[in-house]
Amino acid sequence: MAGSKEIRTKIKSVENTKKITKAMEMVAASKMRKAQDRMAAARPYAEKIRNVAAHLSYAQSESKHPFLVSRNKVKNVGLIVVTSDKGLCGGLNTNVLRTSLNQIKSWEKEGKKVQIAAIGTKGFSFMNRVGADVKSNITGLGDTPHLNDLIGSIKVMLDSYINGEIDQLYICFTKFINTMKQEPIMDQVLPLNGEKIGAPEGPWDYIYEPNADAVIEDLLKRYIESIIYHAVAENMASEQSARMVAMKAASDNAVNVIDELTLVYNKARQAAITKEISEIVGGAAAVS
Repeated sequence: MAGSKEIRTKIKSVENTKKITKAMEMVAASKMRKAQDRMAAARPYAEKIRNVAAHLSYAQSESKHPFLVSRNKVKNVGLIVVTSDKGLCGGLNTNVLRTSLNQIKSWEKEGKKVQIAAIGTKGFSFMNRVGADVKSNITGLGDTPHLNDLIGSIKVMLDSYINGEIDQLYICFTKFINTMKQEPIMDQVLPLNGEKIGAPEGPWDYIYEPNADAVIEDLLKRYIESIIYHAVAENMASEQSARMVAMKAASDNAVNVIDELTLVYNKARQAAITKEISEIVGGAAAVS
């Protein structure tokens, strides 16, 4: 059995750890509320531009944009992986990276080559470790992501699609369900499917100024940017929720460990007192 001094040191260490995890839990709870507000604020724009994109996919324009045309044979696939920059958020990153890796292996078995765009330090590091073909990455987004920070990484994949280097584009991120539940989602970004994004009610078309090609290209790029921004916002809300839950579990475990160590300490202390009493009684008996 460890000595009383060693046990007291362990108890003090666990108490200090508990203070840190409790503080991190409170910080994550505050950031989670802000992330949820940011995610909710982005939804009206995302829904509106989704409706516009749905109308464009069914519109009878003179030419079809490459983003709206499905290719007959898919040889190359692009994947945007959204993870966090920091850890201590439970299995959040592990789940999304496992989903991504399983899908990559499935594509490779079908003979398809995969190009990766990594958003977040964890995903970028993991994809480099497994030897994936990382075409672009962005890290250090902080707690408040801005679309301007994402555009560079997004543009690389969009240009690859337009140039024929990839035939499909997917995004994998963690969807926020509620505080206790977050799910990894694999969603197709390109080509845009009218049935997937929703069909307008009845016939629909636009009058384009100055010309259809320029307007459609700009709108579709804005739509794709909104998809990816919303995925990043969802992932950040999920990250803070997962971190809050993980830190709460760590704090609760620290309380249990302290209780167990206190019990061991009391037993060790009682054993030492009993030993001293026995020595005194034995000494007194020997003298008498």
